[in-house]
Amino acid sequence: MIPLRDSNRSRHFPVMNWILIIANVLVFFFEIGLPNNQLNNFINNYALVPSRLQSQPVTYAITIFTSMFMHAGWFHILSNMWVLFIFGDNIEDRMGPIPYLIFYLLGGTAAALLQTYVGPGSNVPVLGASGAIAGVLGAYMILFPSARVVSLVFIVFFITIIEIPAIIFIGFWFITQLFSGLAAMARSASSKACFSPGCSFFVARAKRGVTISFIRIGSPCPCPPGLPRCPPGCQR
Repeated sequence: MIPLRDSNRSRHFPVMNWILIIANVLVFFFEIGLPNNQLNNFINNYALVPSRLQSQPVTYAITIFTSMFMHAGWFHILSNMWVLFIFGDNIEDRMGPIPYLIFYLLGGTAAALLQTYVGPGSNVPVLGASGAIAGVLGAYMILFPSARVVSLVFIVFFITIIEIPAIIFIGFWFITQLFSGLAAMARSASSKACFSPGCSFFVARAKRGVTISFIRIGSPCPCPPGLPRCPPGCQR
């Protein structure tokens, strides 16, 4: 199910929402332009690592914010930005540009802190805007409970366009993110193929608004789909 548009029309041009989208896209293009070793260093330096934040909160507090603008692959960035494009403008329209920005950053901060609380000893970098976007969707459910979303739906071999209540689509989004996050954690926990430098494995999802992303460094291993490039030691 892919949302095409919602039934709400903004009264003002969503300046801040577009600034957030453009900022995320620019950071992503910066990422994919880096050589593999520099990409790994960039992620290790600017993604959120719960164990580091737990042990040195002042030093690594900035990664709470930098990690919100980093993404793990084309599907990750496109799906997040499209949902933000569909729903974020209405929240900005209701709140105003600056309060909306503050709300967006607070949502991402809450997700990062909760992830750190859940796994304080984790050395796995966390990245993505899913936590902040989950906050935006939660606000949408509260502010526009009767809104509807025109969605592209795939039914076996058929494709159709239907209009559904926004609350159903957002509930579907949260459920898919939850199960995707659980699957990613299970896959990460069961994987023993990557332990030495050479392969970067990114899986990014949200669990109840918490951005859960995994990076596994090691070789040999298959190159996961959706990565900007296949790192050294991995194969498509």
